Order: sequence, then structure tokens, then C-alpha cells
Amino acid sequence: MPFEYQFPDPRTADPDGLLAAGGDLSVESLLTAYSQGIFPWYDKQSPILWWSPDPRLVLFPEKFRQSASLKQRIRSGIFTVKTDHDFEGVIRRCAAAKREGQTGTWITEAMAKAYADLHRAGFAHSFETYCEEKLVGGLYGVSLGRAFFGESMFYHMRDASKVALQCLVDWSMKHEFLFIDAQQSTAHLKSLGAEDIEREVFLKLLKEALKFPTLKGKWDIVMSNEL
Repeated sequence: MPFEYQFPDPRTADPDGLLAAGGDLSVESLLTAYSQGIFPWYDKQSPILWWSPDPRLVLFPEKFRQSASLKQRIRSGIFTVKTDHDFEGVIRRCAAAKREGQTGTWITEAMAKAYADLHRAGFAHSFETYCEEKLVGGLYGVSLGRAFFGESMFYHMRDASKVALQCLVDWSMKHEFLFIDAQQSTAHLKSLGAEDIEREVFLKLLKEALKFPTLKGKWDIVMSNEL
């Protein structure tokens, strides 16, 4: 049986958000973590590290900023977005994506396997952007109640990841999700409407989101220029 890690109160995290080290990445441990506002983030040289930053970056779906150029790209019909068709392909591409200021990736083989397990269990999902049947962008994350916890995104064509995010926003609004968790503050996501909120506010929102049933299972949808 996998060991279900017992987490400290997220309010006791260090000023940089580090809460605990150790445990495992079983489905049970990950679901316990996310339900408490905690997520794993570490590299190959360290043990599993668990985080609960303050402030927390979130995107309220109704506040997403869709630029005129993004709207035009969507209406052009060049992209099609599918969900949960190639979850592991999205993770592999996110792991391989080069990011400013980073020399490696936090998406280790163990992390990729853990989220693939979460996907098979019906809690992790991918939004995949295709151009001429080729996967050119996307994102993945975890869904519990009416909350979506974004993990990572990638693109191989301009706006491909933003199109996937737009579809996630539309899906979230359709199903009345309270927020999309973006975890750590970045200028890019803030430019799209994400905002920093206090951890205490985040935990209260999370508690409300978890009062609703989880949309568990495969999100088998296809979206194109009807968005």
C-alpha cells in the first residue's frame, strides 16, 4: 500500500512557501496535498518538496484577458483544442520546454509518472492545441471540486498555449469553477489576468470549491473556432 503523507498546516510554510520534504507521489498523497492547497515542486538533486506560497497566484476565469490578436487566432480556425487525448505527450513537452532562468526541469520522470497516474484515476487533465493534427501547445493540471490547479504549459507555435488556456477558461466558466490556481507569480500570467491573493484567502476559496463534486474521469471534448 502507498504511504499517504501527513502534511503540516500550510500556514506554517517558510516565507518562500516551502512547507515540507519527503513523503511520496502516490495518487492518495497528491490528492491530500491539493485538497489542502499544497503542491510538489523539486528537482532531481533534492527530496520531494511540498509548497504553499503566500501570496498565491490565481486566475479567476471571468477575469481572463483575451487580446484582440488571440481572439483573431482562435477565429482563424488554424487551431483545434482537445482534452485528455494525449496527456502524457503534453507532460513530455512541458518537461522539454526551455524556460528563462532555468537550466533543467522540475518535471522529473517520477513527477511525470505521478501525474499520469492521477490522469488515469480521473483527476488530472490536459488541454491540447493541435495544428494540422500536430500537437503544438497545451497545458495540464489537477481538478478537484470546482478548482483547477494548473501545473505547466508549453508551445511550439505562437499563441498555442494561450489558446489552450482560453479553452480551460471557457470550460471553467461553463462548469462554474471558482478559480484556476497558477501557484507561483509570473509576469506572463499576470498579463493574462491572473492575480496574487493572500494564502488565507486562497485556502478559504479552496474550501468553498471542494464543497462541490469533482468532474472525475476523461474530459473528452474538442473545441475549435466556435470559441
